[in-house]
Amino acid sequence: MIQKIKQYPDESINVNSGPVANFRSETIRNILNDLKDTAVEHNLEALSAIEIGYPYQLFILKENGTYKVYANARIIKQSEPFESTEECIYFHNIPITLQRYKNLSLVYQDENGNDKIEKIEDEKKASLIQRMIDFTFNTSLLDRLKPAQRAQAMKALAGKGQMPSFLEQTCPTESKKDYFISVADKLLFFMFISLFVPLFNVSQKSLEVWYTYDTIAAYLVVALLIGFFFYAQYEAKKYRQCTSCQIGNQIGFIIKRGTALIIFTIAAYFIYH
Repeated sequence: MIQKIKQYPDESINVNSGPVANFRSETIRNILNDLKDTAVEHNLEALSAIEIGYPYQLFILKENGTYKVYANARIIKQSEPFESTEECIYFHNIPITLQRYKNLSLVYQDENGNDKIEKIEDEKKASLIQRMIDFTFNTSLLDRLKPAQRAQAMKALAGKGQMPSFLEQTCPTESKKDYFISVADKLLFFMFISLFVPLFNVSQKSLEVWYTYDTIAAYLVVALLIGFFFYAQYEAKKYRQCTSCQIGNQIGFIIKRGTALIIFTIAAYFIYH
């Protein structure tokens, strides 16, 4: 069934969408049909469930003349930023220029609930997916602006001014929180190397030095991961649209390093004692 698409200033779109769990449910099947019928009616390249009033992490994307389903989508890696000029039906197709990323690594589930991984290296497709995920996580193009610029954009949407540039307030291509992870990775690398030191003919004193390093490095890595988490929270508030600041991504980074730290620490204890 064709549904009405929400448009600015309708704020009912500003809700947190929940994950899709039961892909065989009649509710999800009806939503998918509504998405496709509505997208065909308006000749849209992409459409998210929340844009037609359904708070689910679900959107469709036109590929080769048919609509592909993306559920519970997450961007796990992005690179090569570029300036993207987009026309969004929610913002009345007013052209807006902002920063997107050309290369994406995406995890999602298809309409049958199968886990999928997709790498994207196309500007148009990458832009559409990032905009759909923006809607999924209760954010929009206006959230990329400082208050003064947002006010200017709202006037433009009301036909009372010019649309400001969105480029200055996009999520930065380089984040200071990345330094936390970079240093932690280097410490973990040398902790890994230290596990093989006893295999060589080295003095007892050298072994003690390496074990001391492992002990100090372990505490430092814990401190760096804690610092990374809190700084990422700060950036998430400053740049609401920044997908790399999503708490799921933060926890993923921490779990990977934390797991490696536990393994290296336990291994070092038994190797050196």
